[in-house]
Amino acid sequence: MAHKYFGLNDLREMFLAFFETKEHLRLPSASLIPQNDPSLLLINSGMAPMKPWFTGEAVPPCPRVCTCQKCIRTGDIENIGKTARHGTYFEMLGNFSFGDYFKTEAIDWCWEFLTSPDWVGLEPELLYPSVYLEDDEAFDLWNGRIGVPAERITRLGKADNFWEHGAGPCGPCSEVYYDRGAENGCGSEACAPGCDCDRFMEVWNNVFTQFNNDGSNNYTELSQKNIDTGMGLERLACVCQNVGSLFEVDTVMNITNKVSERTGAHYGESVKGDISLRVITDHIRSGVFMICDGVLPSNEGRGYVLRRLLRRAARHGKLLGVNDAFLFEVVETVVQKNERHYPELREKYGYIVKVVKTEEDNFAKTIDSGMKIFSEILSAHAPDDKVFSGADAFKLYDTYGFPIDITIEMLEEHEMMVDMEAFGALMQAQRERARAARGDMSEAWKGLDLGLDNTPTEFGGYEKWEDDSQILAIVVEGEASGECLAGQGATIVLDKTPFYAEMGGQSADHGELVLGESVFEVDDVQKTKGGKYLHSGSVRSGAFRVDDKISAKISATRRRAIMRAHSATHLLHKALCMVLGEHVQQAGSLVEPDRLRFDFTHFSAMEGGELSAVERIVNEAVLEGYAIDTREMSIDAAREKGATALFGEKYGDVVRVVDMDAFSVELCGGTHLDNTAKVGSFRISSEFSVASGVRRIEAITGFESLAEMSKTRSLVFEAAEALKAKPGELCQRIASQAEELRTLRQSLERFASKESAGEAERFLLDAKSVGDFRVLTAEIPGADADSLRKMGDVLRERSDAIVAVLTAVSEGKITFLAVCGKNAVKGGIKAGDIIKEVTAICGGRGGGKPDSAMGGGSDTSKLAEALSAVEAIVSQKI
Repeated sequence: MAHKYFGLNDLREMFLAFFETKEHLRLPSASLIPQNDPSLLLINSGMAPMKPWFTGEAVPPCPRVCTCQKCIRTGDIENIGKTARHGTYFEMLGNFSFGDYFKTEAIDWCWEFLTSPDWVGLEPELLYPSVYLEDDEAFDLWNGRIGVPAERITRLGKADNFWEHGAGPCGPCSEVYYDRGAENGCGSEACAPGCDCDRFMEVWNNVFTQFNNDGSNNYTELSQKNIDTGMGLERLACVCQNVGSLFEVDTVMNITNKVSERTGAHYGESVKGDISLRVITDHIRSGVFMICDGVLPSNEGRGYVLRRLLRRAARHGKLLGVNDAFLFEVVETVVQKNERHYPELREKYGYIVKVVKTEEDNFAKTIDSGMKIFSEILSAHAPDDKVFSGADAFKLYDTYGFPIDITIEMLEEHEMMVDMEAFGALMQAQRERARAARGDMSEAWKGLDLGLDNTPTEFGGYEKWEDDSQILAIVVEGEASGECLAGQGATIVLDKTPFYAEMGGQSADHGELVLGESVFEVDDVQKTKGGKYLHSGSVRSGAFRVDDKISAKISATRRRAIMRAHSATHLLHKALCMVLGEHVQQAGSLVEPDRLRFDFTHFSAMEGGELSAVERIVNEAVLEGYAIDTREMSIDAAREKGATALFGEKYGDVVRVVDMDAFSVELCGGTHLDNTAKVGSFRISSEFSVASGVRRIEAITGFESLAEMSKTRSLVFEAAEALKAKPGELCQRIASQAEELRTLRQSLERFASKESAGEAERFLLDAKSVGDFRVLTAEIPGADADSLRKMGDVLRERSDAIVAVLTAVSEGKITFLAVCGKNAVKGGIKAGDIIKEVTAICGGRGGGKPDSAMGGGSDTSKLAEALSAVEAIVSQKI
């Protein structure tokens, strides 16, 4: 080939620099975690982060933009490795115009960059453009303006050359293919761009967004036309480096070389080996970038994608003979080959290594146990079976944590497949059981005709804790009722309420509904999907009827305690990010009076120093007395303010922002204090795992914290009194007593050893001679397995010719020990053989080494028979 060779990193920089000469603003790659599209799991194209600019929801920083965007696509993950075409991670080069230039400039600059000797310098005669069937304008530009012969321009239909996703902006595409030579083709005379063979490689795609689809395939011209182009960086590198696949591109092959160094397998040696090398190379590359952007392994969403990639890579490492963790060692190469453009990889290197190593270690435990069960289940199938039952696959997944995709992949190696319909049905049944266990109070109202309209209950509990309300409906024992009387439990719907319903992890307010002498105690509040607040409780006195005008009062004491815990939760979230890193995301919470539970994404148990640092930061924020400002604003204003949002939550145009003097800024619909000082003392009670990749902290605030401190202080004084020491001397006194106990225990053990030795000596006197060996049997009342072992050790030390069987009976179960001295073992007498025979007589079994073996039995009536058989067993073996 006549064109120049360029490395992947050089091509990336060249593309961005070229479009800067065309007055484009160079933007850094967006995170792989979508920031403005909750429907998208991971960024999968260059234009995905720019959707708000294309739709007009937001204004771009410049009408011309160029980027190199990190992308992940996992739709065909099963094919990764099997072919050299597929990869999950790739980089998309793109130049974009938002109502500025259009087809002429896009095609001109595409051709200039690809063919100019000042830039990539590809051979013009090997470039083949394609256009949409009806796009004569693009055809004329390629043919008349650029000068590409008509026979090298291919017209393709909607499936290939028209970009649209349902209703909205759409338009024709024009792609540029590079001819890699007939030797890479299918041999057909009709072979041309669009063919499925490897001859024509698509390197550039210009999307001309010029129409609007009304959803019924009626197209109208857009007043603002946009350009969205994309060029796979790895594909361009394939062409410039004259290699057959992305796995042979310089930066990617360097990763494969590192994998080869660790596994001993080299690319091109075998088909199976190449598959594994491609899987490992692709998946660790994807994993490093995902972790760097804040994704952590978990069992759902993008965390599951990451877990699946890392575990699939680890399994292929095992196929190549590597049984210990090794992926974490490859991270350095991935970082080294990409840090030029992505310096954050080096900044987070240690963190990335730790996440990968932790996941490898966790998977090692899963796969070792799962593989054993898998093999047992597989061996039960007939040799000609082709289907692995859904029930067995579900058992592996649900009981042993074995990923279904790995089960599928391993079965392919045995030419079998999983009954996915049955597996799916079992998974669905499990989800329904979980949903039923959670319950939903509002569901119980679906079948009731309460005569209510769709107007939501008006909530005023942010501003006031007491309100005049009217009863709209009453439910007693699951039935609509006109009234509820003293002693009855009921649920009441009000037109407006100060009561905060349980939601967003915050517990419901408690309080009272009052009408004269009548009092209804509220002990739970739920909110229906339609916005009705359900006040549940019981009538303490009097009666309540529909249409009554009552006074609704929340418990001020409870509300304040909940506010303390909720504001502390925000401080805790911020402190965790400061101590552990920005990857920490809230994964759930529960806020109760002066108590909180906070679930967060993190890959390992927190160390004592980390917990202390988090607790200190929260308490320092409390002592600083930050003013807490809570107000509603537009979602864009909240983002500009740097507000933290929960991933997966759907927010409207107007959101509620809780700002703790810029120390913590979060979107939150809960109730909060007006100053952090009112949180009081904050104490972490516990930290533990609740799911893979998710940790939980439990903590207390306010009066609960004071009560805990008081209790701890009392315990310290009681302990000091019991040990006759001052509180400050407790540690020293406890250490002293622990040493005394250790010395006493050692003395007792020495005494017990002497006792065992003495008893063993007495047994030896009663041993019978059988040939050259001394055989003895004995039942030791009250002995445990450890005592029997110690006595057996003494017997072997005292006599090289000893063959002994010792037993002990406890709760109807027999423990057997057989020991053989050195000479007995040399003479062919093995403790393991003896133990198998004597335990079988008592309905048990056992085994062990030639010099020592243990077993058990259940039939105590046969114990004497078993012991008397020992002499005969030895005689037979002489």
